[in-house]
Amino acid sequence: MTKNAHDTTLVAPPRPEAYATTQLPDTRPSVGRLIGVDLARGLAVFGMYAAHVGPDPSEGGSTGFFMELAHGRASALFAFLAGFSIVLITGRRTPKTGRAGRQAVAKVVIRALMLLVLGTALTLTGTPVEVILAFYGLYFLLVLPLYRLGARPLAVIAVSGALILPQILYVVQQAINQGGGDGGGPGGIWAWPTHADGIVSLLFTGGYPALAWIPFVVAGMAVARLDLASTVVRARLAVTGVSLAVVGHGGSYLALHLVPGVASALRASGWGEGGSVMSAWWSDTAGYPTGTTPAWLLAASPHSETTLSVVANTGVAIVVLAACLAATDTLPGFRRLAAPVIAVGTMSLTAYVFHIAAIRALGMEELPGFPLHVLLGFLVAVTVFATLWSRHFARGPLEWLLGRATRIAERVR
Repeated sequence: MTKNAHDTTLVAPPRPEAYATTQLPDTRPSVGRLIGVDLARGLAVFGMYAAHVGPDPSEGGSTGFFMELAHGRASALFAFLAGFSIVLITGRRTPKTGRAGRQAVAKVVIRALMLLVLGTALTLTGTPVEVILAFYGLYFLLVLPLYRLGARPLAVIAVSGALILPQILYVVQQAINQGGGDGGGPGGIWAWPTHADGIVSLLFTGGYPALAWIPFVVAGMAVARLDLASTVVRARLAVTGVSLAVVGHGGSYLALHLVPGVASALRASGWGEGGSVMSAWWSDTAGYPTGTTPAWLLAASPHSETTLSVVANTGVAIVVLAACLAATDTLPGFRRLAAPVIAVGTMSLTAYVFHIAAIRALGMEELPGFPLHVLLGFLVAVTVFATLWSRHFARGPLEWLLGRATRIAERVR
C-alpha cells in the first residue's frame, strides 16, 4: 500500500484486495471495515438508481414499498458516507498535520470544486434527475474546517445541526419565497448559472439544501473516527441507528396523529395530493412540503428536510453501515457473494454519473415510473461493468481522473 493510497479516491477507499494482501493477520478486521464501507456505498448507489429509474412508489404493493424505502434514504446514506470519505482523506484515527495535513485539505478542496463543476455540467444537460454532485461538493467545503475534531465533538455538532438547521432553513426559505419576482429571492450571481444550481439553490432551495444536509456529513465524520473493528462499537452503532430511526419516524407518526391541527394544516397547504398526509411520517408519496405552513416541520418524509427527517435518515444510514461492517467482517461467504455490489461501491462516482448519462441518452423524462425490468437492466449493467473493471484497475475511470487531478495538491508546502 502506497503512502497516499487513501488520498487518491473520491468517495471510496482503495480496492479491498490491496488491503487483503498488505495487512498482517491480526489487523484483518480493518479489511472488513473498509469493505463494509464500500458495500454501504454500493447500496447507496443502487438506491439512487431505484429512486430515479425504478417503478413509482405510488403504485403500491411490495415493489412500491421497496422503491419508497430507497427514496431520500439512499441520498442521505450517500451524504453520510461523504463524511467518512473526508476523514479517510485527512486522517481517520489521527488527523494529518503539518505539510501532510495541508496537502490533504488541498485534495479535499480540489475534489469539492471538481464535483461542483461536474454536478453543474450534468444539471445543465437538462436531465430530469436532481443531480446531487454539486451539493456534494459544497458539503465537502462546508465541513472541511471540522476535520481535526474527534468523534464526540463531531457528534455534538451533528446533533445540534439536526435540531437547529432545519428550522433556520424553513425561515430562510420563507424569506426567499417572499422576495418577489417570478421565483422569489435573489437573482444575478446568486442564481448563476441559469438552469443549474446556484449558491442559493445549493444552500437553501435545491433538492439537497446544504443547510439541512450538513448534519448527515458531520455524523459520517463522527462515525469514521470510531474504532469500527470493535464489536462493541458496532453494536452500539446499530442500537444508536435504530434509536434515531424510531425517534425520527415515531415522533413524526405521533405528531401527525396526536397533535391537533397538524394533519388538517398539511391538507390545507395542498400537501397530500399524491396520497394521504398521514403517510408523511415515513413516505414521500403524499408529495413534497410547500412551505406554506410550519406544520410540515413535524413530518419525517425523506425529502422534507425537517429535524425529524434528518434524525430518522441518519439512523437508517448508521444501521446500514453497521450491518455492512459486521457482515463483511464476520461472514466471508457473504463478502464473496456481495463482491459485485462492493465493486460498484469502489467506483461510486463513475456509477452515479453512468446512470445520469444513460437517463439522458435514452431520453427518459418521467422519473420515476419505469417498469422493474428497466431498473434491473441498469443495475446489471453497472454491476457487470464495475466487476470487470475492478479486475484490471485499482479505481474506477472517473475516480482515476480525479486522483490524477488532485496530484497538484502534492506541491503544497
